[in-house]
Amino acid sequence: MRYAPVFFLLGILSLIAPVQAQVFTRDMQVEPLIASAGDPVRGRVIVASRQTGLCLLCHSGPFPEERFQGNLAPDLAMSAAKLTAGQLRARIIDPSRFDPKTIMPAYYKTENLKRVAPKFAGQTILSAQEIEDVVAFLVSLNQQNVQ
Repeated sequence: MRYAPVFFLLGILSLIAPVQAQVFTRDMQVEPLIASAGDPVRGRVIVASRQTGLCLLCHSGPFPEERFQGNLAPDLAMSAAKLTAGQLRARIIDPSRFDPKTIMPAYYKTENLKRVAPKFAGQTILSAQEIEDVVAFLVSLNQQNVQ
């Protein structure tokens, strides 16, 4: 019984996937971060969330239910129309690769970050699955524009 907390903690730690190395080709991350496909519905929830993605603090997009949207960064639908899935993924993983002065956070980077609270050091903002969900959502915006 006294080892139960240890086994519980080991079980939780086994569920946390390590951050895998990203391989960038020119301006994109061609390969998805995980094998399972992203879910655009979950991606929309992440993008619109004021607790998870926080994307709408700076960006605007097709979210009629969200009264307050940002105007500091490009409209998400416009970005999706201009970029491939690999380019979108790369910009979410680490936008500073494309603009060193960006204020957008690196959602899937754990090293060389500034002003990170000690309890968040070594952690990504979004998981690999969440990154793929957001990419799937953004790609779906482009597909909606084509139709």
